[in-house]
Amino acid sequence: MSQEDIKKQQTEGIGFFEKYLTVWVAICIIVGIGIGRFLPAIPETLSQLEYAQVSIPVAILIWFMIYPMMLEIDFSSLLKVKERTKPLTLVTVSNWLIKPFTMAFFAWLFFRHIFSGLIGPDLADQYIAGAILLGSAPCTAMVFVWSYLTDGDPEYTLTQVALDDAILVFAYAPIVMLLLGVTDFTVPYDTIILSVVLYVVVPLVAGYLSRKYLIKNKGIEWFENVFLKKLDNVTIIGLLLTLIIIFSFQGDALINNPLHILLIAIPITIQAFFIFFLVYGTGKALKLEHPIAAPAAMIGASNFFELAVATAISVFGITSGAALATVVGILVEVPLMLVIVGVANRTKHWFPN
Repeated sequence: MSQEDIKKQQTEGIGFFEKYLTVWVAICIIVGIGIGRFLPAIPETLSQLEYAQVSIPVAILIWFMIYPMMLEIDFSSLLKVKERTKPLTLVTVSNWLIKPFTMAFFAWLFFRHIFSGLIGPDLADQYIAGAILLGSAPCTAMVFVWSYLTDGDPEYTLTQVALDDAILVFAYAPIVMLLLGVTDFTVPYDTIILSVVLYVVVPLVAGYLSRKYLIKNKGIEWFENVFLKKLDNVTIIGLLLTLIIIFSFQGDALINNPLHILLIAIPITIQAFFIFFLVYGTGKALKLEHPIAAPAAMIGASNFFELAVATAISVFGITSGAALATVVGILVEVPLMLVIVGVANRTKHWFPN
């Protein structure tokens, strides 16, 4: 297949929302910040709707993002996990033995040395702590969106996320304690458990039951060609509404610290590209198929920012530099991951069909 044929095929497969997604994201960020700035009663009201520092409105919108993708999963194929040992091992090693340490290194390099003339040592330590909290937790929810946008294998994505969630419960605290050099560290386990239930278990069960019921009563052809097509844009709409809510919460912090936001964003961005290309390139060397290699690389490139923000606030305080660093992680993640999605989509021809 020629380069022109590949580009044509990719363009035809991109819907209206996906084609201009970067524009919609930028608009939603501006709208969210505007609401937080000029209509503060809205985020103040929504902020009260939370449990264990997890925003219930955001959780519901993320649920709507993930549910359509869960519907596409043939759950019997999850039994083929033994056939996916290479990508599962690759990503597990990357997420837990490489990613937290490279994030700590990049944060130390930039905040302690390259930006030392712009950031004082105390604030640099807080930014390093926030970056470590962010980089030590691989993505749980949003990776389903990135997988969807690259035509990733939903069964593999679910399996990898489930494995990471299981490891997260036991490994997050020791890794963070090691990198921060602290012994008295409390992880908000209620945040972890609630996030996993809301972002994985609930949409997984709903998707399984819906798929089973509808196929049984309507048939597989109706399910795939009618029902699923009606849900095509639900994921994207959920993403955009989520951004509006998140940035309405964080607008003031972003507006009041423009220079430091840029400085914090630099090592986070470098880390994301480093992990993506490390896993993506290794996947190519291992001859993984693109629907496996793309989500495999994106799981580590993106972060479980809900957990990072909750941990930073509970340990260091809501006005701390650590909390600000995790908030910048949210600001950077979506535009950054859309760029990475574009890279993955333009390089499909690198991988076997």
